[in-house]
Amino acid sequence: MFSFKVDEEIEMELLQQHHKEELFELIDRNRQYLRQWLLWVDKRTSAEDFEPIIPIWLNNYADNNGFDAGIRYKGKLVGMIALHYIDWKNKATSIGYFLAEDAQGNGIITRSVKALINYLFEILSLHRIEIQCAKNNTKSIAIPVKLGFAEEGIKRDGQWLYDHFEDIVTYSYLKRDWLTDGDK
Repeated sequence: MFSFKVDEEIEMELLQQHHKEELFELIDRNRQYLRQWLLWVDKRTSAEDFEPIIPIWLNNYADNNGFDAGIRYKGKLVGMIALHYIDWKNKATSIGYFLAEDAQGNGIITRSVKALINYLFEILSLHRIEIQCAKNNTKSIAIPVKLGFAEEGIKRDGQWLYDHFEDIVTYSYLKRDWLTDGDK
């Protein structure tokens, strides 16, 4: 099973059925915070809601088509990171993430995404990575900005979120950017 050590404090691991209670508790504790940006939060009202989803995540990984992994900080599940569909023809993918409100300010997502970028370029030999964020989600946007992603544009009213539309900003990072920045 996929397990990736980011550093001494952070590890990513594929979530399995025995993690569903822990995952639900994380989301439930952060429900009000997460629902500001994630439409699916209200659809997860019990640990059983993850039973049909976890096999899909595991199949994606088995099919070499991305993954959804838990982020552990000092052993505690504090968020998730996802490598969405991999377009192998164009050597491209996108990254998504969320983090518990009380775990913020420790560089957890920045360090996790940076390690994942290195893995994607160096091990999987991908060429392009995207991150999309709601324009008003300043904490999420801070990640690609800090890591040197290029802002490509804004999809106006790109996402319906409960009772309003949110503009979506697309950021990209190319392998040549990674090599030029010296962040190998």
